[in-house]
Amino acid sequence: MFAQQSIETTFVNKTGLNVETLVGIDSFETTYYLNNNELFKTESGNVVSTYSNIQLGHITSANTFNPLKIIVFYKAFNTVVILDNRLSEMFKLDFNTIQPFKDITHITTGIDNTIWLFNQTTQQLENYDYKANATRIKALPIQSEVIDLTSNYNFSWLLTKDYLYSYNYVGSLLSKIKNTGFTKLIQTNGNLILQKENQLFYLAKDTEVFLELKIPKLLIKQFFVTNETVYIYDDEFLYQYRLKIN
Repeated sequence: MFAQQSIETTFVNKTGLNVETLVGIDSFETTYYLNNNELFKTESGNVVSTYSNIQLGHITSANTFNPLKIIVFYKAFNTVVILDNRLSEMFKLDFNTIQPFKDITHITTGIDNTIWLFNQTTQQLENYDYKANATRIKALPIQSEVIDLTSNYNFSWLLTKDYLYSYNYVGSLLSKIKNTGFTKLIQTNGNLILQKENQLFYLAKDTEVFLELKIPKLLIKQFFVTNETVYIYDDEFLYQYRLKIN
C-alpha cells in the first residue's frame, strides 16, 4: 500500500558527469563507472584503476557493494568475474562449464565467499560459494519475470514484475509485496529505495509502506544511496540530495 506521507530531501550538490553507466559511489566518494565496456575506478576525480575483458563481450552489470569483492557480470557469456579493490581478477566463474548448468540473469554480492544469483533454468534465487564451487542455498522457485536483485550481507531482495520478495541469509522468504510499477531497487542499511518511472520511493525495513522522496523532477538514468545521501545521474549531471528521515 502507499501512504500519503513523503520524505523530505535537501539539495547538496550538482556536478557535471559524462559516463555511459554510473556503477556506484561509496562513502569516500570513490566512483565506479563504465565507458566503452571498461570499468573505471576514480578517487578525487582521478582514475586509479580500470578493468576490461573484451573476450567476454558487453558488461551487463557491476556490483561494488563490497569494494574488496567487486562483481562484474557478462550475461551473454554467462560469466561472472570477481575483482579486488585494484580491479584485478581474483575469480572467474564460467557457468557454461559448471555443473549443473545455470543460466544466470542477475547477480549481487553475498556474505563471505558467496554471491547471490538468479538461475533462470530453475527460476530460483541461489547463494553460490565461488571458492567451493557449490550452491549453499536455494530459495523456492519464482513464477514471475525478474527485474532486479540487490543485497547486503544479511538480506537479499528480488524484484519481479509482480512482487517484491525479501530473503534472509539462509534463503528463507521474509516478505512478499505487490509490485505496482517499480523497475529498480537499491538497499541502504537494510532499507530500500525503489524507482518507478522518474520517481523514487523509500521502503523502511520491516514495513510495507512506500514513501515518495520529494526531489525535483529529473531524468533518472541511475541512482545510488550512500550514508543517507541519494545520488541521481541524469546522463549529464550528478545530483546529491540528503534524506531527512525521522
